[in-house]
Formats: sequence, C-alpha cells, structure tokens
Amino acid sequence: MPVQGGAIEELRASVGLQFEDEELAHVLAEGLAHVEKLLHDTVRSDVQPVQEAATHLVDAGGKRFRPLFTLLAAQFGSAEVGNTGDVVAAAAAVELVHLATLYHDDVMDEATMRRGAQSANARWDNTIAILTGDFLFAHASRLVADLGTETARIIADTFGELVTGQMRETVGPGAGEDPVEHYLSVIGQKTGSLIATSGRFGGMLSGADEQHTAVLRRFGDLIGTAFQLSDDIIDIASPSAELGKVQGTDLREGVRTLPMLYALADPASSPRLIELLSAPVTEDALVAEALELLRDSDGLGRARVTLSDYARRARAELAALPATPARDACESVADYLVARTH
Repeated sequence: MPVQGGAIEELRASVGLQFEDEELAHVLAEGLAHVEKLLHDTVRSDVQPVQEAATHLVDAGGKRFRPLFTLLAAQFGSAEVGNTGDVVAAAAAVELVHLATLYHDDVMDEATMRRGAQSANARWDNTIAILTGDFLFAHASRLVADLGTETARIIADTFGELVTGQMRETVGPGAGEDPVEHYLSVIGQKTGSLIATSGRFGGMLSGADEQHTAVLRRFGDLIGTAFQLSDDIIDIASPSAELGKVQGTDLREGVRTLPMLYALADPASSPRLIELLSAPVTEDALVAEALELLRDSDGLGRARVTLSDYARRARAELAALPATPARDACESVADYLVARTH
C-alpha cells in the first residue's frame, strides 16, 4: 500500500516518535495504512445507523498509539512478519477495543466532545453509544479469534482488566486503602493493560523471543500508565481547544486524578481547592476556578514527578531489547510523555 511522505511525518509527530531510520518510519506508516483500511472494513455494516455510529470515532482519527505499538513491537521479531495479516489484524483489534471503551466512557462521563468532534452519546444518545461500543468489542473479538486460542485468551483477560479497573474507579478506594496507590492501580488496569497487550501481540505474532515479548508487555504496561498520567496533567494544564474535548471532565464527574489526590493530601493546599474537590464541580465558572487553583498547587508538580518515574522505569525495561531503531523509537515515546506536560 503506497505511503505518502506526509503520513510518515504525521506519524512521528502524533505520539512523539523521534528516530532517524527512514526504513522503520516507512514500515510503520505502511502498517498503519493497512490497519486503517482494516478498521473501516471491519466496522462496515449494511444497517445504516450501525454503520454511521460505528465509523464515528474511527473517522475522528486519534493517535492510534495501540496499533502503532503493536507494529513497533513486531519489529523485534522476524522482519518478514512485521506488517503481515496477523500483526495488522491484532493491531486493528486493540484499536477497536480502545474505541469501544471510549464510547462507553463518554456515556459514564456524560461527555459532549471526543477527539475534537461531538461525542456519540451527545450526537445520538446513551443507548446508541453503548451498543456501538458493544459492536466494536464483538468485532475485535472476531479478529483476535482468527489468530488462535492464545490470542483469544489474552484479549479476554484484557477485557476483564479493563472492566475491573472501571468498576474499581467507580466504587473508589476501600477502607484503609491509599487513594494514590488505588488510583495508580486502576489506571494500570484501565489503560496500561491494553497497551501491554498491544506490545505482547506484536512480539508473539512476529515470532520475537519470549523474553523480548515479556519486556514489551511490561514496557506497555508502564508506558500506558504514563500516558494516562500525562493526560491527567494536560487536562488541567492545557485549554480545551488543545485537548479536543471539554476540559475538566474529571472534575465535573467527581473523579479525582493524581494531581487532585496529591493536592488533597497536601496540608498547604488552598482550603478553597479542598472545598471544590470535595464533590463534583458542575458549573463552568467553578471548574475554571478549580483548574486555576490546581495549576498553582503542589499536586501538579508531584504528579509530574510520578510521571517521570513511570517513564524512567519504562525506559529501563527496554535495556533488555536489542539496540535497534525500534528500541530508539520506544525510548522516544517515554521521553515525549514527560516533555509534553511542560
């Protein structure tokens, strides 16, 4: 499939990939082009309302980091396998799972924007959004089922982690449970688990060494958590126009992200901030006030330190992989997640 030079540059910019190897850039861009086609082919339906709702977020784009990481992880296996059908199918499957969770998340968050466009629940209604998410989950399962029993078991386990993480976030920490540790564990399940599976699929389906596949899985788990921490920081520090969604969604829903938890635990935090964080903040003016106070709090700085630690640990995992342009690319993602929050 032909790849335009602009697509390669867009690929580099989207998730902070920094590497000089043009061959790798071409392979990844070509692989993503195959994934994009498979995504659209997979969600196609003869039922127009299903077709329209299912392609809503597919067409909205996004970083496509999970399929990209699947393709990148496959570079540690056989060079002849990297962009073949099985790897591309796995890459499309993890993106479908991710998109399905976004449909469901927007319902739970009562979100109105997603990726710079109107969210599905706002454009249609909650029922359509939930059913569309289920539709995408079903097609992801079908793609993975064709790859063998082990891949089907892995994606099933990942579904379980995603749902468990969401339920634990909804219920909140138990009595005596540290809120920060609870939160980090939850985002490991909600975000890290699927990115870990992306790396695992890329390694195992390309015939990579089992130890290297295990490294890619651990790196994905850590970098996935780092991605969420980075997003948490940016949600507070960046305006809505840059986010592509409404700023302060977590504040509005009463979800306490890491910067908020650190601010709540800091005796020096503003009493007004503590008051605002004690319940969901629904009025735009109060959201803006809370965000401003959070930007001035120690919570944001401590969250950046925690993010840096996760990125450092993720980078350290990569030392066990061969020194290749693919490893350089993985390292650059860890560096980018820290840099984008400053």
